[in-house]
Amino acid sequence: MVSKVFYLPWNRIDSFAAWLAKIGAADHVRENDFTAIKIHFGEAGNKGFINPDFVKPVASLVSGRKALPFMTDANTIYVGQRADAVRHALVAESHGFTTKNCGCPVIIADGLRGNSGAEVEVNLKHFKKVNIANAVNFSDSLVFMSHFKGHEISGFGGALKNMGMGCGTRAGKYSMHDTLNPSVNESLCTGCAACVKWCSPKALKVSGKKITLDRSKCTGCGECILSCPERVFSIPWDEKTSNVQEKIVEYAAGALKGKRHFSINFINYVTKFCDCYATKENPLLDDIGVMASSDPVALDQACADLVNSKFGADFWKHIFPEIDWTVQLKYAEQIGLGSRKYELEEFL
Repeated sequence: MVSKVFYLPWNRIDSFAAWLAKIGAADHVRENDFTAIKIHFGEAGNKGFINPDFVKPVASLVSGRKALPFMTDANTIYVGQRADAVRHALVAESHGFTTKNCGCPVIIADGLRGNSGAEVEVNLKHFKKVNIANAVNFSDSLVFMSHFKGHEISGFGGALKNMGMGCGTRAGKYSMHDTLNPSVNESLCTGCAACVKWCSPKALKVSGKKITLDRSKCTGCGECILSCPERVFSIPWDEKTSNVQEKIVEYAAGALKGKRHFSINFINYVTKFCDCYATKENPLLDDIGVMASSDPVALDQACADLVNSKFGADFWKHIFPEIDWTVQLKYAEQIGLGSRKYELEEFL
């Protein structure tokens, strides 16, 4: 099976609304649908999230089909401004994701404390059931708007990552991360305790200007890796990272089960790490464009290929040499989420 993937080059971004209408980005939406526009609002201090101005044309198409669009994302498991619905909504508002700007409201998908979810049966390799955030699970149709960039576990994060990790409740996120404890080089530690402030489960402690990690408490969220200025922490590059990629894909399967959906990936402001961190990374590549498809596997494959083509080599191996970024794509295809084969249609 070959899937259609649509491509809008960044130098044609002014045609975004017209392009969406032409490719039928909301054709899957039916009258009276509750349509979730699943998007990452960006951590406070982050600059890589999708510009909220791009939401309005999507919401307009959905509304035009007499449906009810809303923007949504689920709460996080790390210390930050998006671990509960109140602060999460305030971050979204501060970044411009308002009803006035976007044409639809924000609803935090897994509720006040991140525990509002539903068990969805998937019967796959790692999970029999997955815990999907209520606003996603009880929606009728979905539009995923994903920032395509690097990711410290999967090499890149795109539509599949947005569907999987992004649609899980806090409990779901813990279950995806649960085997991934960081490696610790205590000899590099200066005792600054920057990591301690970001450690939600209180697994880190500074004693005698050296850090210690209680692995029984660690959730594998990765905040210590990003917050440490001395590079004390690192991801253990072994089979566990592949397992996490597969777990994310299984959560994507749960999020999509029984749902009509369409996905839009933005390949701009491409950074090494995801938008979950309050880091103001500079982009590593020039803005490339926007791609879209009803097949998230083909879409992510096409985006990864296009980035590699523009870079002139395997960009994802360049930024994360130890990660096999194809794991998520191979497994997603294996369990029936889509095809890695695609036909590209460029907007001219």
